[in-house]
Amino acid sequence: MDPLFVVISVLALVLFFLGLGVYVFIGLLLVSIFSLHFILDFSFFRIGTIMATILNRASTSWELSAIPLFVWMGEMMFHTDISSRLFNGLSPMVRRVPGGLLHTNVIGSALFASISGSSAATTATVGQITLAELDKRGYSRQLAFGSLAGAGSLGLLIPPSIVMIVYGVLAEVSISRLFAAGVFPGIMLALMYSGYIAVACLVKPQLAPSDPTPVSLLEVIRGIGQLLPLIALMAVVLGLIYTGIATPSESAAIGVASTLLLIVLTRQFNLGVMRNALLSSIVTSCMITSLLISAAFLSTAMSYLHVPQNVAALITTLDLSPGGLVLVMAVFYLLLGMFLDGISITVMSLPITLPLMVSAGFDPVWFGVFMVIMIEMAQITPPVGFNLFIIQGISKASIASVVRASVPFFFIMCAATIILLYWPDIALWLPNNLYGK
Repeated sequence: MDPLFVVISVLALVLFFLGLGVYVFIGLLLVSIFSLHFILDFSFFRIGTIMATILNRASTSWELSAIPLFVWMGEMMFHTDISSRLFNGLSPMVRRVPGGLLHTNVIGSALFASISGSSAATTATVGQITLAELDKRGYSRQLAFGSLAGAGSLGLLIPPSIVMIVYGVLAEVSISRLFAAGVFPGIMLALMYSGYIAVACLVKPQLAPSDPTPVSLLEVIRGIGQLLPLIALMAVVLGLIYTGIATPSESAAIGVASTLLLIVLTRQFNLGVMRNALLSSIVTSCMITSLLISAAFLSTAMSYLHVPQNVAALITTLDLSPGGLVLVMAVFYLLLGMFLDGISITVMSLPITLPLMVSAGFDPVWFGVFMVIMIEMAQITPPVGFNLFIIQGISKASIASVVRASVPFFFIMCAATIILLYWPDIALWLPNNLYGK
């Protein structure tokens, strides 16, 4: 059978089923079943056997246990006032910096991302705390929206990242190495966001009202006290992983226990909070797991159809340079990001893109960071930019104004990607030094 016909048929099936508006995991399953039955003439019994094997393998993966635990950890903080301590703690530290309290969006998102692992949770939590306060104090709504849209996506890059766990499981790459690889790129992006805010406010002082009130040492100490619980949680979760004392799954369990203890100590423990956090965690975890299983089935189907090999051969004939291949991948992921969420993008694309990048000489850990940044860009790209929808829902502003506000931060991500391409050690230095090459 003509390889090009097979590739086009599979892509057409994907577009057809997703275009029907069905759930992504159902669409992936239907594509797999139709491809195996109608293209390769597999019997439904054989297809069922393949599916049962994949379901058993996916459901017994120890690495996947980290996902519901990290999600639960973030949900517990979302449903208590632990997250609101971010704004109170950061305010005295950034009030006199050019851009003032706008930096709480960036720093707050970076800190919360290091605990929640979710872009949506980071954007929603920080946005509910900061946007109304920034608006009340006369800060530029455009810069507030844009900084939150960009910084909220750090939940995908700064560990513990749920997307990185999914990538690590599917790509069979160490999740600990991926977490370490995301640290410096995440810090670099946060600094670039804050740098842009500072420069923009120096050029146009009306974007951020000046606050001549001096910051006392007592205010700073109180602010640090507000942040200490979050910093302690971050140190526990990431410290256990990077020192090798615990695996990501074990560290996630300890993180949940530490969060529960913190909720008890702050006298916020009640059945209502726990019920809401647990229900939200179950819904999110089931969604992620169903996507992973259906994606594993699709990956197996594409292997039988030789789709990855055929696409690789097609791109090889283009004789692209490494930079050209990265550019093709960037456009590919941005197009996917216009219609799909980050986890769906990861599970659908990886069987095709990872072999191509590895065969071109790219480190799979570096590619994981690159792909996450591409997905971050998709979070602020219409028509399906989830961070944009979250900000629009919180602020009640028009979606068009939120999109316009996010444009500078989209280009900052583009610049960060170029920097990582020319200096890959920004991502690889820490995992190589912690775990060896």
